[in-house]
Amino acid sequence: MAPIKKLTGPSKLPDVKTTIFTTVGNLARKHGAIDLSQGFPNFEADKKLMELVTLAMHQGHNQYAAMQGYYGLREIIAKKIEKLHGRVYHPDEEVTITVGATQAIFTAITAFVHSGDEVIVIKPAYDCYEPAIVLNGGIPVYVQLSKKDYKIDWEDLKGKINTKTRMLIINTPHNPSGRIFSKDEMLQLQEILRPTDIIVVSDEVYEHIVFDGEEHESASRFDALAERSFVCASFGKTFHVTGWKMGYCAAPSDLMHEFRKSHQFAVFCVDHPVQRAMAKYLEDERHYLELNSFYQKKRDFFLSGLQQTKFRFTPSQGTYFQLLDYSELTDERDEDLAKRLIIDYKLASIPISSFNTGQRNDGVLRFCFAKKKETLEAAIEILSNV
Repeated sequence: MAPIKKLTGPSKLPDVKTTIFTTVGNLARKHGAIDLSQGFPNFEADKKLMELVTLAMHQGHNQYAAMQGYYGLREIIAKKIEKLHGRVYHPDEEVTITVGATQAIFTAITAFVHSGDEVIVIKPAYDCYEPAIVLNGGIPVYVQLSKKDYKIDWEDLKGKINTKTRMLIINTPHNPSGRIFSKDEMLQLQEILRPTDIIVVSDEVYEHIVFDGEEHESASRFDALAERSFVCASFGKTFHVTGWKMGYCAAPSDLMHEFRKSHQFAVFCVDHPVQRAMAKYLEDERHYLELNSFYQKKRDFFLSGLQQTKFRFTPSQGTYFQLLDYSELTDERDEDLAKRLIIDYKLASIPISSFNTGQRNDGVLRFCFAKKKETLEAAIEILSNV
């Protein structure tokens, strides 16, 4: 047999290694650690939602859905966006149901990024952006958020824009920092991009998880941003069903027309009975409007238990992640402390350096508080003894 290398040839992603999520997850399982690293809940979804999926299957909705998604779901998504953000998207031409937000992001990049195009990525960044850019021949260009407060250096951003810049990816509420982009920040971004032809991919998967009376400032709220933006969201994150891989994308019709060309050949369509169930479930606005309060209680419970520890924190503004500053404990790199916490203390978290430019060490670890009360109590006890 010919050597495998002759068959594979050079890798299209030569620098991609095992993700930090897989590495930490495997180590956590090996050592029986409580896992606050992975971004998914360890409690069940609403029984009503699961019953609606079962009902949809029994009603016979088991064959292909429309390529762009079940119209009833797209219609109610458009109504939700109009009510929350004042932007009207036509459900037939401007909303597409996707296999989670990750597929929406990948498809937007695939549809518009050509070989040699530059795509600005704001770091620290979720790890799906850069591989998608590289696979499509694009070149990631990094803007690093500041240390500790994770603010944007607008002059740095402006300096990275040139004639090769095709796209910019933003994420708010932001994973991993837990920041939300303010209205003033979104307006600043809008003005910087106004004279350009840059397309925006706005990753808004935590759109319904914002705390302390703040509002999620969607790209859809701002005229000159909305006209160039793909707004990508996730029902999996919103309704505690990450394994269902169900999301959506909203964008102006000319952008969405190109998006769907790639979408139809990547997945064609998305799980039909789940779409039917989601459409029915979204009729009750409380199912997403009450999430802020639900997760803020979890955040506050987690942080109240850490008041007497040596960990320092700024309460997360959104998402279900919390950064903990460990600088009063040790000057170790975050990867080393994360590993030690798993092996010696049986608690898993995510080191943020993995998502920074040049693996900058910020002296913080990311913890997911989308967990049962007893899980958070056990984690608090461990962190109190570190």
